[in-house]
Amino acid sequence: MKTYRELLVWQKSMNFVTEIYKVSKQFPIEENFGLTSQIRRSSISIPSNIAEGFGRQSLGDYIRFLNIAIASLFELQTQLEISLNLTYISKERFDELFELSREIERMLSSLIRKLKEKR
Repeated sequence: MKTYRELLVWQKSMNFVTEIYKVSKQFPIEENFGLTSQIRRSSISIPSNIAEGFGRQSLGDYIRFLNIAIASLFELQTQLEISLNLTYISKERFDELFELSREIERMLSSLIRKLKEKR
């Protein structure tokens, strides 16, 4: 693989960021510096850390950045649930976004596992 852009998990993460921005655009204005900002930052962190890890010189660094990406994903899953609890998003939209996040989670976990086997 020549570039992180070829990674399906990176591509799905990028699409996920777009979906998060769309849904968080509908959050109340008073959340601009709270939940809206936080949910966007954690979503951006996922593909960013996948890309940064890919560009590192060592396998250990790559795995470390993938672990940071998955941690950001867990943070985002929590923020989505908070958004649901506050009725900022519908149950249907939550389910859709949560399933997308679970798919990315499974892909990241698999990639991390495969890279650890290479050590």
